Amino acid sequence: MISNNVVVLRAVEHADVDLLYKWENDMELWPVSNTLRPFSRAQIERYVKNAALDVYQTKQLRLMIDTAEEGETVGMIDMFDFDPFHSRAGLGIMLNARWRSKGLASAALSLFIEYAFNTLGLHQLYCNIAASNTPSLNLFESKGFTLVGVKKEWLKTTQGFEDELLYQLLARK
Repeated sequence: MISNNVVVLRAVEHADVDLLYKWENDMELWPVSNTLRPFSRAQIERYVKNAALDVYQTKQLRLMIDTAEEGETVGMIDMFDFDPFHSRAGLGIMLNARWRSKGLASAALSLFIEYAFNTLGLHQLYCNIAASNTPSLNLFESKGFTLVGVKKEWLKTTQGFEDELLYQLLARK
């Protein structure tokens, strides 16, 4: 486990299946995860079973975010497109709505950045954020991520098309 006095980042466990099933099937979250259809419980169970595989095999890593004090699971942080040769990976974070604006996402992101750079030896992390997702933009910018690109009209929404912003963080030398 990776922890500080605010949050604990831990591996996905079988006990998380019900929670992941709920979150992955929450249509309000689909736009940020590029999901277009529901997941079955069997799919979630297979995912959890395979989550124990090595990050070098799967090229991804999901860690659950628990509160340090209560031990309640409040979100998850995902590393994807892990590329050990180029020492980079994509990053996303999701926090249950009732736990937002309490500093938990910030604490989790700080922990994960330290883990990615100091343990995995990555040189850079990147994230893709919808231009209208102000809380995520503020979170990643507060951790030193800088805007490096704009994908024009990249995301189809119910209101039309929206830009997606590409942010990057390089390891400090």
